[in-house]
Amino acid sequence: MGTYVYGIIHASRTSLPQDMDGIGESPRPVRVLRQGEVAAIVSDAPDQLRPKRRDLLAHQRVLDEAGAGGVVLPMRFGSVSEDDNTVTSVLAERTEHFLERLRVLEGAAEYNVKANHDEEAVLRLIMADHDDIRTLAAANREAGGGTQEQKIQLGEMVAAAVQAREATDAELLQQELEPMAEAVSAGPQSTGWLANLSFLVDRGSADRFLSAIDQLRQEHPHLELRVNGPLPPYSFVDTPSSQQTEGGTAAAFGTAATQSNE
Repeated sequence: MGTYVYGIIHASRTSLPQDMDGIGESPRPVRVLRQGEVAAIVSDAPDQLRPKRRDLLAHQRVLDEAGAGGVVLPMRFGSVSEDDNTVTSVLAERTEHFLERLRVLEGAAEYNVKANHDEEAVLRLIMADHDDIRTLAAANREAGGGTQEQKIQLGEMVAAAVQAREATDAELLQQELEPMAEAVSAGPQSTGWLANLSFLVDRGSADRFLSAIDQLRQEHPHLELRVNGPLPPYSFVDTPSSQQTEGGTAAAFGTAATQSNE
Protein backbone atom coordinates (compact mmCIF):
# COMPACT_ATOMS: atom_id res chain seq x y z
CA MET A 1 0.00 0.00 0.00
CA GLY A 2 1.48 3.35 -1.06
CA THR A 3 0.92 6.91 0.09
CA TYR A 4 -1.50 9.03 -1.92
CA VAL A 5 -0.59 12.74 -2.14
CA TYR A 6 -3.33 15.37 -2.55
CA GLY A 7 -1.32 18.55 -2.20
CA ILE A 8 1.44 20.53 -0.51
CA ILE A 9 0.93 23.20 2.15
CA HIS A 10 2.97 25.27 4.56
CA ALA A 11 3.90 23.15 7.58
CA SER A 12 2.67 25.92 9.85
CA ARG A 13 -0.92 25.44 8.70
CA THR A 14 -3.16 24.49 11.61
CA SER A 15 -6.55 25.17 10.05
CA LEU A 16 -7.09 21.95 8.10
CA PRO A 17 -10.59 20.51 8.58
CA GLN A 18 -10.77 17.60 10.99
CA ASP A 19 -11.75 14.05 9.97
CA MET A 20 -11.46 14.59 6.21
CA ASP A 21 -12.09 11.47 4.14
CA GLY A 22 -10.04 10.82 1.03
CA ILE A 23 -10.17 8.42 -1.88
CA GLY A 24 -11.05 4.75 -1.85
CA GLU A 25 -14.16 2.58 -1.85
CA SER A 26 -13.77 2.72 1.92
CA PRO A 27 -12.57 6.33 2.16
CA ARG A 28 -9.09 6.63 3.64
CA PRO A 29 -8.60 9.18 6.45
CA VAL A 30 -6.62 12.22 5.35
CA ARG A 31 -3.53 13.15 7.34
CA VAL A 32 -0.60 15.57 7.13
CA LEU A 33 3.09 14.70 6.78
CA ARG A 34 5.35 17.57 7.84
CA GLN A 35 8.96 18.09 6.81
CA GLY A 36 10.61 21.35 7.77
CA GLU A 37 8.68 24.32 6.38
CA VAL A 38 6.39 22.30 4.10
CA ALA A 39 3.92 19.47 4.51
CA ALA A 40 1.97 17.03 2.33
CA ILE A 41 -1.74 16.25 2.60
CA VAL A 42 -1.91 12.46 2.20
CA SER A 43 -3.82 9.28 2.85
CA ASP A 44 -3.16 5.60 2.34
CA ALA A 45 -3.52 4.69 -1.34
CA PRO A 46 -5.90 1.94 -2.49
CA ASP A 47 -4.24 -1.17 -3.88
CA GLN A 48 -5.79 -0.54 -7.29
CA LEU A 49 -6.33 3.12 -8.12
CA ARG A 50 -8.49 4.02 -11.11
CA PRO A 51 -9.88 7.42 -12.15
CA LYS A 52 -13.41 6.64 -11.01
CA ARG A 53 -15.80 9.52 -10.52
CA ARG A 54 -16.07 8.78 -6.80
CA ASP A 55 -12.34 9.11 -6.28
CA LEU A 56 -11.95 12.10 -8.62
CA LEU A 57 -14.57 13.93 -6.58
CA ALA A 58 -12.95 12.88 -3.30
CA HIS A 59 -9.58 14.18 -4.50
CA GLN A 60 -11.18 17.50 -5.49
CA ARG A 61 -13.10 17.74 -2.21
CA VAL A 62 -9.97 17.32 -0.10
CA LEU A 63 -8.23 20.10 -2.02
CA ASP A 64 -11.28 22.38 -1.82
CA GLU A 65 -11.63 21.89 1.94
CA ALA A 66 -7.90 22.33 2.55
CA GLY A 67 -7.77 25.34 0.22
CA ALA A 68 -10.52 27.12 2.12
CA GLY A 69 -8.04 27.83 4.90
CA GLY A 70 -4.97 28.78 2.88
CA VAL A 71 -2.89 28.14 -0.21
CA VAL A 72 -2.50 24.54 -1.38
CA LEU A 73 -0.15 23.30 -4.09
CA PRO A 74 -2.44 20.70 -5.73
CA MET A 75 -1.24 17.37 -7.06
CA ARG A 76 -3.00 15.81 -10.00
CA PHE A 77 -5.22 12.82 -9.42
CA GLY A 78 -3.19 9.63 -9.14
CA SER A 79 -0.06 10.98 -7.43
CA VAL A 80 1.13 7.99 -5.41
CA SER A 81 4.41 7.53 -3.57
CA GLU A 82 5.94 4.32 -2.29
CA ASP A 83 5.50 5.23 1.37
CA ASP A 84 5.47 8.13 3.86
CA ASN A 85 9.26 8.25 4.04
CA THR A 86 9.51 8.77 0.29
CA VAL A 87 7.06 11.66 0.51
CA THR A 88 8.99 13.40 3.28
CA SER A 89 12.23 12.83 1.33
CA VAL A 90 10.76 14.63 -1.69
CA LEU A 91 9.54 17.43 0.58
CA ALA A 92 13.05 17.83 1.98
CA GLU A 93 14.70 17.76 -1.45
CA ARG A 94 12.32 20.28 -3.03
CA THR A 95 11.50 22.54 -0.10
CA GLU A 96 12.66 25.73 -1.82
CA HIS A 97 10.70 24.95 -4.96
CA PHE A 98 7.53 24.20 -2.99
CA LEU A 99 7.88 27.38 -0.94
CA GLU A 100 8.35 29.45 -4.09
CA ARG A 101 5.24 27.98 -5.76
CA LEU A 102 3.18 28.39 -2.58
CA ARG A 103 4.18 32.05 -2.54
CA VAL A 104 3.21 32.54 -6.20
CA LEU A 105 -0.14 30.77 -5.82
CA GLU A 106 -1.17 32.48 -2.57
CA GLY A 107 -4.67 33.95 -3.00
CA ALA A 108 -5.06 32.76 -6.60
CA ALA A 109 -7.28 30.26 -8.39
CA GLU A 110 -7.33 28.68 -11.82
CA TYR A 111 -10.02 29.39 -14.40
CA ASN A 112 -10.10 27.18 -17.47
CA VAL A 113 -11.62 28.75 -20.57
CA LYS A 114 -12.47 26.73 -23.66
CA ALA A 115 -13.80 28.26 -26.87
CA ASN A 116 -15.33 27.06 -30.07
CA HIS A 117 -17.44 28.52 -32.86
CA ASP A 118 -21.16 28.65 -33.35
CA GLU A 119 -21.01 27.08 -36.80
CA GLU A 120 -23.83 29.01 -38.44
CA ALA A 121 -22.72 32.33 -36.95
CA VAL A 122 -19.11 31.97 -38.06
CA LEU A 123 -20.16 30.94 -41.58
CA ARG A 124 -22.20 34.13 -41.82
CA LEU A 125 -19.16 36.13 -40.78
CA ILE A 126 -16.99 34.39 -43.34
CA MET A 127 -19.47 35.02 -46.13
CA ALA A 128 -19.64 38.69 -45.14
CA ASP A 129 -15.86 39.13 -44.90
CA HIS A 130 -14.70 37.22 -48.01
CA ASP A 131 -15.80 38.56 -51.39
CA ASP A 132 -14.27 35.60 -53.27
CA ILE A 133 -16.17 33.02 -51.22
CA ARG A 134 -19.39 34.97 -51.49
CA THR A 135 -19.00 35.34 -55.26
CA LEU A 136 -18.26 31.65 -55.81
CA ALA A 137 -21.16 30.58 -53.60
CA ALA A 138 -23.53 32.83 -55.55
CA ALA A 139 -22.25 31.51 -58.86
CA ASN A 140 -22.74 27.92 -57.71
CA ARG A 141 -26.30 28.64 -56.65
CA GLU A 142 -27.10 30.25 -60.01
CA ALA A 143 -25.65 27.19 -61.77
CA GLY A 144 -27.87 24.83 -59.80
CA GLY A 145 -25.17 23.99 -57.30
CA GLY A 146 -22.13 24.16 -59.57
CA THR A 147 -19.84 21.44 -60.80
CA GLN A 148 -18.17 18.95 -58.48
CA GLU A 149 -14.90 20.81 -58.93
CA GLN A 150 -16.55 24.12 -57.98
CA LYS A 151 -18.16 22.55 -54.92
CA ILE A 152 -14.80 21.18 -53.79
CA GLN A 153 -13.16 24.55 -54.39
CA LEU A 154 -15.82 26.35 -52.33
CA GLY A 155 -15.52 23.81 -49.52
CA GLU A 156 -11.73 24.20 -49.40
CA MET A 157 -12.00 28.00 -49.35
CA VAL A 158 -14.53 27.94 -46.52
CA ALA A 159 -12.47 25.44 -44.52
CA ALA A 160 -9.36 27.60 -44.87
CA ALA A 161 -11.29 30.70 -43.80
CA VAL A 162 -12.72 28.90 -40.76
CA GLN A 163 -9.25 27.70 -39.75
CA ALA A 164 -7.87 31.22 -40.06
CA ARG A 165 -10.77 32.57 -38.00
CA GLU A 166 -10.12 29.97 -35.29
CA ALA A 167 -6.50 31.13 -34.98
CA THR A 168 -7.58 34.78 -34.90
CA ASP A 169 -10.22 34.16 -32.23
CA ALA A 170 -7.85 32.08 -30.09
CA GLU A 171 -5.37 34.95 -30.14
CA LEU A 172 -8.14 37.45 -29.38
CA LEU A 173 -9.27 35.42 -26.36
CA GLN A 174 -5.80 35.32 -24.85
CA GLN A 175 -5.10 38.99 -25.56
CA GLU A 176 -8.33 40.13 -23.93
CA LEU A 177 -8.07 37.98 -20.78
CA GLU A 178 -4.33 37.76 -20.15
CA PRO A 179 -4.02 41.29 -18.67
CA MET A 180 -6.41 40.29 -15.87
CA ALA A 181 -4.47 37.12 -14.98
CA GLU A 182 -1.19 36.54 -13.22
CA ALA A 183 -0.25 33.73 -15.61
CA VAL A 184 -1.65 31.79 -18.57
CA SER A 185 -1.17 28.14 -19.48
CA ALA A 186 -2.26 26.63 -22.80
CA GLY A 187 -3.85 23.22 -22.36
CA PRO A 188 -3.87 20.35 -24.85
CA GLN A 189 -5.98 21.01 -27.91
CA SER A 190 -9.01 18.75 -28.08
CA THR A 191 -11.47 18.14 -30.86
CA GLY A 192 -14.05 20.88 -31.12
CA TRP A 193 -12.15 23.53 -29.15
CA LEU A 194 -10.33 26.33 -30.92
CA ALA A 195 -8.76 27.42 -27.61
CA ASN A 196 -8.11 25.72 -24.27
CA LEU A 197 -6.52 28.17 -21.86
CA SER A 198 -6.05 28.19 -18.09
CA PHE A 199 -5.66 31.51 -16.29
CA LEU A 200 -4.21 32.06 -12.82
CA VAL A 201 -6.46 34.74 -11.35
CA ASP A 202 -6.21 36.56 -8.05
CA ARG A 203 -9.40 35.77 -6.14
CA GLY A 204 -9.97 39.47 -5.58
CA SER A 205 -10.03 39.99 -9.37
CA ALA A 206 -12.27 37.03 -10.20
CA ASP A 207 -15.42 39.11 -10.73
CA ARG A 208 -13.59 41.40 -13.14
CA PHE A 209 -12.20 38.40 -15.01
CA LEU A 210 -15.63 36.77 -15.35
CA SER A 211 -17.18 40.08 -16.42
CA ALA A 212 -14.60 40.31 -19.20
CA ILE A 213 -15.67 36.88 -20.44
CA ASP A 214 -19.31 37.98 -20.45
CA GLN A 215 -18.27 41.05 -22.44
CA LEU A 216 -16.52 38.84 -24.98
CA ARG A 217 -19.69 36.78 -25.37
CA GLN A 218 -21.69 39.93 -26.08
CA GLU A 219 -19.20 41.45 -28.51
CA HIS A 220 -18.44 38.18 -30.33
CA PRO A 221 -21.66 36.12 -30.41
CA HIS A 222 -20.10 33.63 -32.83
CA LEU A 223 -17.86 32.47 -29.95
CA GLU A 224 -19.07 29.83 -27.53
CA LEU A 225 -17.11 30.13 -24.28
CA ARG A 226 -17.07 27.56 -21.52
CA VAL A 227 -15.60 28.55 -18.15
CA ASN A 228 -14.65 26.17 -15.34
CA GLY A 229 -13.52 27.60 -12.03
CA PRO A 230 -12.43 28.54 -9.54
CA LEU A 231 -10.20 25.46 -9.51
CA PRO A 232 -7.09 24.51 -7.59
CA PRO A 233 -4.22 25.84 -9.75
CA TYR A 234 -3.23 22.51 -11.30
CA SER A 235 -1.77 24.13 -14.42
CA PHE A 236 0.58 26.33 -12.40
CA VAL A 237 2.08 23.89 -9.90
CA ASP A 238 5.39 23.79 -11.77
CA THR A 239 7.33 26.35 -13.72
CA PRO A 240 8.28 25.26 -17.28
CA SER A 241 11.94 24.90 -16.26
CA SER A 242 11.14 22.60 -13.34
CA GLN A 243 8.89 20.48 -15.56
CA GLN A 244 11.75 20.01 -18.01
CA THR A 245 14.58 19.47 -15.57
CA GLU A 246 12.90 17.66 -12.69
CA GLY A 247 9.93 15.95 -14.28
CA GLY A 248 7.28 18.03 -12.49
CA THR A 249 6.01 18.01 -8.93
CA ALA A 250 3.38 15.30 -9.37
CA ALA A 251 5.86 13.04 -11.11
CA ALA A 252 8.23 13.37 -8.16
CA PHE A 253 5.68 11.50 -6.04
CA GLY A 254 5.25 8.64 -8.52
CA THR A 255 2.50 7.81 -10.98
CA ALA A 256 0.27 10.75 -11.89
CA ALA A 257 -2.96 10.31 -13.82
CA THR A 258 -4.45 13.18 -15.81
CA GLN A 259 -6.59 15.65 -13.86
CA SER A 260 -9.75 16.53 -15.73
CA ASN A 261 -11.01 20.10 -15.86
CA GLU A 262 -13.92 19.32 -18.09
